[in-house]
Amino acid sequence: MSGWVTVAGLGPGAEDLITPEVQAALAEATDIVGYIPYVARVPPREGLTLHASDNRVELDRALQALEMASEGRRVVIVSSGDPGVFAMASALFERLETAPEFAETDIRILPGITAMLAAAARAGAPLGHDFCAINLSDNLKPFELIERRLRHAARGDFAMAFYNPRSKSRPHQFARVLEILREECEAGRVILFARAVSTPEEKITVVPLSEARPEMADMRTVVLVGNASTRRVGRWVYTPRGTVSTTVSAGTA
Repeated sequence: MSGWVTVAGLGPGAEDLITPEVQAALAEATDIVGYIPYVARVPPREGLTLHASDNRVELDRALQALEMASEGRRVVIVSSGDPGVFAMASALFERLETAPEFAETDIRILPGITAMLAAAARAGAPLGHDFCAINLSDNLKPFELIERRLRHAARGDFAMAFYNPRSKSRPHQFARVLEILREECEAGRVILFARAVSTPEEKITVVPLSEARPEMADMRTVVLVGNASTRRVGRWVYTPRGTVSTTVSAGTA
């Protein structure tokens, strides 16, 4: 049987948020490749080999998967959330670009529910109008670029989703992010901290920008910032689909 590589998203944490398509790929796989905590989410079984590796070796991980597929193995590279959002799908193609001998490999990318969508659903509909996603980690890009993109997104009045907001190795950078937001946005702008969504440790905190603090975020948190129209209705947070009227007309979807 010919081998293949599938890059699959395991969703934000809960097993019932893994898509049937991804579950089927996991059931067919001979090998699972991925970051240690993500591989740990795949139950071991006879005929399945788990290849867990540390963070920051994404290109090595991708090459390993391509090599095994060339030997006829059925390989699933696992990511949390969606593999195309700051995850392994891009790393695989980056590695493939430098390894033309694997150009004919059978590759599939299977989507998953990413953290910003799971968090938004828990809160209501804070991403109901135009939005953007920004990875706040500076491991693969300079923090100056992050600052520039953040400032332009705020000036464009986008709702924003922040991944990897604050880690032990860079605890100060999220404080700078909040400073920029306060320079560009009003004090009452809605900001949502969603930690470990869909797991038993889930915690959702919604505050105005003026009350946001760096320590509210860590690496298990996705941060959602509303646009100027984002508001609360009861316990829910939502962003209107338009920029002016908040009245729902008869017959609108």
